[in-house]
This record gives sequence, structure tokens and C-alpha cells, in this order.
Amino acid sequence: MRVSLRVSSVLSLNVKLFSTRIRLLNVSDGPQRLSDGRGLSLEVRSSGAMLWRYRYRIAGKENVFAIGSYAEISLKEAREARDEARRLVKQGIHPAHQRKADRLKMVNENANTFESVAREWLESNRKHWTPRTYRQRKRLLERDVLPSIGALPMRQVTSADGYKILQRIEKRAPQMAVIAKQSIGGISRLAIVTMRADTDIAYPLRNVVRTAPVQHKRPLRPNEIPKFFAALDQYAGYFPTKAAIKLLWFTLARPKEVLEARWEEFDFDNAVWTIPAERMKMRRPHTFPLPTQAIALLETLQGISGSFQYLIPNRSDPRRHAAHTLLVKAFYGMGYAGKFSPHGIRVTGRTILGEQGYPRDVLERQLAHQETKHIRAYDQGDRLEARRVIMQQWADYLDGLCHGSNVVNLKQERAS
Repeated sequence: MRVSLRVSSVLSLNVKLFSTRIRLLNVSDGPQRLSDGRGLSLEVRSSGAMLWRYRYRIAGKENVFAIGSYAEISLKEAREARDEARRLVKQGIHPAHQRKADRLKMVNENANTFESVAREWLESNRKHWTPRTYRQRKRLLERDVLPSIGALPMRQVTSADGYKILQRIEKRAPQMAVIAKQSIGGISRLAIVTMRADTDIAYPLRNVVRTAPVQHKRPLRPNEIPKFFAALDQYAGYFPTKAAIKLLWFTLARPKEVLEARWEEFDFDNAVWTIPAERMKMRRPHTFPLPTQAIALLETLQGISGSFQYLIPNRSDPRRHAAHTLLVKAFYGMGYAGKFSPHGIRVTGRTILGEQGYPRDVLERQLAHQETKHIRAYDQGDRLEARRVIMQQWADYLDGLCHGSNVVNLKQERAS
């Protein structure tokens, strides 16, 4: 049923409303419409409801915009809403249509929070990262970033928000702050290309976090290698740790590749260790030839950890591989803290073998380094047999050094 409203006889059309007069209104007088001027009025219903309405014309047709109830919107707020509606009407826009569009935009922005984009970014990169990298990024975001800004719509997140987060992380772990900055930048750029943000909030942060330059430890010289192996033999760590370090020497693999190695990757009959693509830095499978010294070492190790999945199982939970800090701690225990690192074994082997004149491309293949475009185009082989010969000579060379042989040149040893 349509409710007819009469214009109040108490307030003329040209008299503005004021809060005291509204509070003193007698609802029992029946439905009435009190004008505040410029199209704004307060409609009073018999039920006691008091509703703000704005009347306007577009294309000669009268329309009514429902601003809201007096119980929720004050006289001042109603006038502000009326003024905003008038600006829209001058542009030929219906205020109700604009409000609906604003609400849809707000709903859409709330659905596209920083956290939702962050998780989308994580999953889109998962296939390009190692499992460890994915877990690291996910843990960093969940612990240090999302609690602060995860619930905010992407367009409401600012560079200042990112700056506060990076400062907090930097106090604890500067290198993790660098990774956090990279992650925030990746998330922001994903939001931009999917039209959920307009600016890269990480760009102003590009020089905020600075880490000390990496200082690569020098490789060991041949006359220093026997001392290292003597320290390793005297080290009181458990055998799998010492075996992992020796396997680094015999293969020149990365420490991470040794610590995460599974028994199923080793073929004793063909003396090879094949690492699947998902575990390799370059995301391609790689085969390491195993010299006889490595085979003997693995056979001994198999008697200790052969019943587990990993060569070097975690001592707290054998179902997992050893922690990535295991070898660093061992080097500390051996007295090489700040002097030599597990990764330095690769550098040492590559340096000595290179100095002895072994082919550069074969050595780079052994280290599973990214080949140049030229090499990839004309040489698709993995040079396994050539590498097998070199690595056996390398292992023999190490044995000779450690047993006091006066071995100066690998080629001289090979010739003899």
C-alpha cells in the first residue's frame, strides 16, 4: 500500500532542519515529509521510522535516492550524502547506481586481499622452485607478513606497510628481509597484472634492506687438504655426517644434494648417482659418476642408514633428511669456522682440476652448472664417461695426498 506523505505545516520547504526539532517530532501526527532544501527531506512514517530521501531529476524524470534512516545517519551526514549525490546527478549518474557499483567494488576488493594474492603467487611459482624454497617462502609469509597485512585488500596495502615489516624482519635476519622484499614485490606485481592493484608497493623499498657482501672463502690448496682430512678423521661427529663430507669430495656435488640424497638414487652396479630434476638447482636430472672410493664409503654407510629413505637421516626423526646446517656445524667442530665451508669443497675441486688442465666443459658438467647457449646448442651429452675418468683420478689424487704421496700434478699421476 502506498503511503501518502504531507509536507509538514510546521516546517516550510525553505526552512532547514535542525537536530532538536527532529528529536521533538510527534510521530502520532501521522506520515509527513520534512524538507531540508536542495532535494533532501526526512520522511516520517506512522511506524516511527524516519528516513532520509534525496529527490532529483535526470532526463526530466523525477527519481528518489534512499540515503538511509535517521537512526543510523545524522543530519550532518545526510547533508554530506546529499551533496555527493548532487555531484553525481550533475554528471548524469544515478546515486543508487553508483552506490551499488561501489559496494560491488568493495566486495571484490575484500575478496582480493593481500593474503589471497600471496597464496596464488606461491602456488604459481611452486613448479619453478625446489620444495625447500617453496616451504621457506610460505613460512616467511605466514610468520612475518600475513599477520600484519594479509587481511587488507591489495589496493589498501602501502609501501609504508611493507617498510615496517621489513624493518622488523631485518633486526632478526637481514637475509630473510631481502627474501621478504622480493616476495612482497612478486605478490604486488601479480596483483598489478591481474588488475587487483595499481602500483608496485615494493619498488620504493628496493634500497631499504641491504646485506653485507658475500665473502667467499678461498679454496684449499693441495698441501692443505691432508690437514682437513686429518681433522675430519678426528672429528667426534657421527659417521653419516663424516660420510656426507667425504661424498662431497668424491663427487663435488652441492651440500644440499648430498644431505637430501635418497638410497633409491644410487646404482651400485653402474657406479652412478642420479638426482631427479625436482631436486636439482637447474631443474634437470643429473648423474654423478662414483669412483671406487665413493662406492666403498656408501657400502659402509648402507649398513648404518640403509634401512631409511635418506643416506643422512635426521637423528631426531629418521624419516626426514638431516638438517641443512649439519655440515656447517661439523666444520665448526673441526676448527674451520670462518676459514672453509662445505661449499668450498666444490670450489677446491673445480680450482685444482682446472689448474691441472682438465676440459672446462667436462668440469662444468660435473658440477651441474648451467651451460652457455653455445654449448647447449652443439653438445647435448652429459660427458658421463669422461667425467667418470676424471673423478676416479681426482679420488685417487686425494688418497695420494692424504697418505703422504708427493703428488703435485694430477696429469703426472695419471701418466705414472
